[in-house]
Amino acid sequence: MSKILIIDDEKVIRATLREILEYEKFEVSEAKDGEEGLAKLKEEDFDLVLCDVKMPKIDGIEVLDQAKALNKSPQFIMISAHGSIETAVEATKKGAFDFIPKPPDLNRLLLTVRNALDKKNLVTETKVLKKKLSKKFDMVGESAPIQQVKETIEKVAPTDARVLITGPNGTGKELVAHWIHEKSNRAASPFVAVNCAAIPSELIESELFGHEKGAFTSAHKQRAGKFEQAQGGTLFLDEIGDMSLSAQSKVLRALQENLINRVGSDKDIKVDVRVLAATNKDLKKEIEEGRFREDLYHRLSVILIQVPALKDRKEDIPLLVEKFLSDISQDNGDAKKSISKDALKKLQEFPWTGNIRELRNVVERLVILGESTISLEDVKKYADY
Repeated sequence: MSKILIIDDEKVIRATLREILEYEKFEVSEAKDGEEGLAKLKEEDFDLVLCDVKMPKIDGIEVLDQAKALNKSPQFIMISAHGSIETAVEATKKGAFDFIPKPPDLNRLLLTVRNALDKKNLVTETKVLKKKLSKKFDMVGESAPIQQVKETIEKVAPTDARVLITGPNGTGKELVAHWIHEKSNRAASPFVAVNCAAIPSELIESELFGHEKGAFTSAHKQRAGKFEQAQGGTLFLDEIGDMSLSAQSKVLRALQENLINRVGSDKDIKVDVRVLAATNKDLKKEIEEGRFREDLYHRLSVILIQVPALKDRKEDIPLLVEKFLSDISQDNGDAKKSISKDALKKLQEFPWTGNIRELRNVVERLVILGESTISLEDVKKYADY
């Protein structure tokens, strides 16, 4: 049930609003002035505040200001018999959801309340999703190689420099790209990832740059590509070493001129995208063998980040295992399992050719098949080594 606070110095108005809102099954509290309203906001969490503008002691605009400083996030609807366009604009600039005059029209009031609560729910859901996303892409480890990666990210993220992320499969190259995006000035804009190895060579250009209707047999409608979808944000080109030479030349133009053409069109489209790329290949060798453009390599590799293999950071394995145990238990809704010291030590002895991805899979297998405390015997029995 949504909680609503009414702040108004007129008792009749408070009583009328309470009656209307309680009839709609909302939980309602009252405050007779701004001072009392702020005290209630400090003590309790509310989803919505209906606040009069003209009140003794503290007016509604000041209440709105101080409420925002409390680091709480109720939606505010300002109400006043002395409303003006200037007051409404000021309230909106300070974060009010809407401004309605007294006496309020019942239908408009209820519609505005529902819309404000919908926004509140959306904001809350977005925060939860961002928290989950942040946790998903958490970079775990305290070893020297991973600390070096973290330090480089901190330096490069606030810039618009292109970054080439290298390292074996399963080391977390996409995680590094997410970290760069989340710590950049583009964090509020899209992060769009493309696995170049997973897209057939004849479709990669359409995937990246989009196409016009009728550009090829299956192009039944116009489609924006990944560059346009990432507008203002970050485009992550994973496994760029597998991209065709034809697509490479178009990516090079996009990087040089910030312009793209959809397949089937000569019209230039301006794009503002930060490009991050990753590969598990030796691109210099690919250049020597004619499979990768040297000019594109230099465009992409303004900053190079080498992600270490797990075998080069084995001291991080206990931290990674603890994270995976927590994540897996939360995903499954089960109690978190523990792991014995000798089991952890055994895990640190393995070569981990599949790196962190392989370690996570093994931990999940141990959680499913092992005992409540994962033992050395469980590791010997269920790990592949």
